[in-house]
Amino acid sequence: MHRSHHCAQLTPIDLGATVSLLGWVDSIRDHGGILFIDLRDRKGITQVMFDPKANAAVGEQAAHLKPESVIGIRGKVVARPEGTTNAALPTGGIEVEATELTIHNISDTPPFPLDDVGGDKVNEDLRLTYRYLDLRRPKMRKNLQVRHKAAKSIRDYFDAQEFIEVETPALFKSTPEGAREYLVPSRIHAGQFYALSQSPQQFKQILMVAGVEKYFQIARCFRDEDLRSDRQMEFTQVDVEASFVTREDIYALFEGMLKKLWQDVLGAEIQTPFLRMPFHDAMNRFGVDKPDVRFGLELVDFTELFKTSGFKVFASTATGGGAIKAINAKGLADLTQGELKALEEIAKSLGAKGLAFIKVEGGEWKSPIVKFFSEAEKAALTARLGVGEGDMIFFAAAPWEKACAILGRIRLEAAQLLVKRGKLTIRHDDWKFLWVVDFPLMSHDEAENRYVATHHPFTAPVAEDAAYLDSDPKKVRGQHYDVVLNGMELGGGSIRIHNPAMQKKIFEDVLKIPADVVESRFGYMLKAFTYGAPPHGGIAFGLDRMCALLCGTTSIRDVIAFPKTQKGQDLMAQSPTPVTAKQLKELHIATVMPE
Repeated sequence: MHRSHHCAQLTPIDLGATVSLLGWVDSIRDHGGILFIDLRDRKGITQVMFDPKANAAVGEQAAHLKPESVIGIRGKVVARPEGTTNAALPTGGIEVEATELTIHNISDTPPFPLDDVGGDKVNEDLRLTYRYLDLRRPKMRKNLQVRHKAAKSIRDYFDAQEFIEVETPALFKSTPEGAREYLVPSRIHAGQFYALSQSPQQFKQILMVAGVEKYFQIARCFRDEDLRSDRQMEFTQVDVEASFVTREDIYALFEGMLKKLWQDVLGAEIQTPFLRMPFHDAMNRFGVDKPDVRFGLELVDFTELFKTSGFKVFASTATGGGAIKAINAKGLADLTQGELKALEEIAKSLGAKGLAFIKVEGGEWKSPIVKFFSEAEKAALTARLGVGEGDMIFFAAAPWEKACAILGRIRLEAAQLLVKRGKLTIRHDDWKFLWVVDFPLMSHDEAENRYVATHHPFTAPVAEDAAYLDSDPKKVRGQHYDVVLNGMELGGGSIRIHNPAMQKKIFEDVLKIPADVVESRFGYMLKAFTYGAPPHGGIAFGLDRMCALLCGTTSIRDVIAFPKTQKGQDLMAQSPTPVTAKQLKELHIATVMPE
């Protein structure tokens, strides 16, 4: 039996037609011996009627059906009786009187409901164990369709911009300067390993040397790092590189891509050009380099105010080179002890010794620390934070970056508590795109007492800052940029170093990578640069993260067909698994189990 129509196609125009449908039994209802089933395929649902009086053989077959069984039916399209139409369905005005039934497969009872209401309440591990059932749910099916539309929109955009898609290898070499890699042993070359590519970064720069000029790829990437809702060990990125471009060219190119993507998938108009925010401002105002600017609760700096304070904790931090930051969570004075304790634990997890606060209730400032504040300090807090009845003020006192990070996280948690109380509205579809720019090129790793690249070692310094590379690398800004949307980093990139002498200087003089290590890891790239490397730059966007935002979900696992759990497991296929001694022997390796 071949389908003549899909299950969302039939309307009253088709009355009297004989049709064939294929799909899954969505639901079964018995009305006095007459069976009604909702037949579902990937397009939608059609109601099918089995009347034993009209066709005893088909009625007998239908009596054995169970939900999620796979069937084909042939029958006549008829109008639903008056009062039984369903305006919520495109096919709600008709039903099909079945005259033939082919049962392809009888389903066992599913382990959880396959509708969105019941399915959303199910433990995620159970859903991932039966992912083939989870993907039958309307929401999950829609998410896959959104991902398809997004990928097509992106490909169409770059094709129109005369970029060409080039595939790069997944098996690369180990260059352990970034995230931890997945290593793949070579059977042919005993004791040697490939690494699964963390990104096509070096290949796309080589393509610029090769004269490709405009490259893109929807690329699979692999990183062995701790997982969370917006991170997977294997993920997909929209990878782009172009020659002879400036940062302004990159901004315009990708604002155009995102504008088209949001229009194609959601029909939503997003405003361009995007806001641009220097890294230092983002940290100072929002405590994070991927700020959510849909709401206020901004951080305010009180370092100067508290340098002479009677509160010694603040005074010593301020005079010792640290920072005193505060936010006013307006209306959060009704915080419970449990909620306050949870916020304090979050602050401690980020390196704070505690979480200082002031609660304003009944016109009174309530806090263990308020007795140490002068009237002038209270007046300054009131004026700059707009303190009023029912407010909750939180403080962080620490080195500048740590103080920003602590209070930035508290800001996000406080916002969610205010949303929960109905005192703050944060709309998912309030699309606030921005570029974060002027990142520091280097940061200092105290543990190893050396500088490390904040982005990656191929990022070009801002030209006017390059003189500080020898004397004070922390002063050097990189030509690095991130696209942020509603608190999520969508992508990041930079203008690259194309001069071999500068690239070698960054590796050896600034990052202190020994010359022989530089040669073994990056020698081919440095050599390529000596054969006429054009100025170039690019960016990589997380396709999974973009699709999660387009679908209105907070977890990228909802937009990946077969994701891993937070423990890196595929519960459906039950991997990873041990391998045989023979397999290990062929690869010339042995396993050593932890004690």
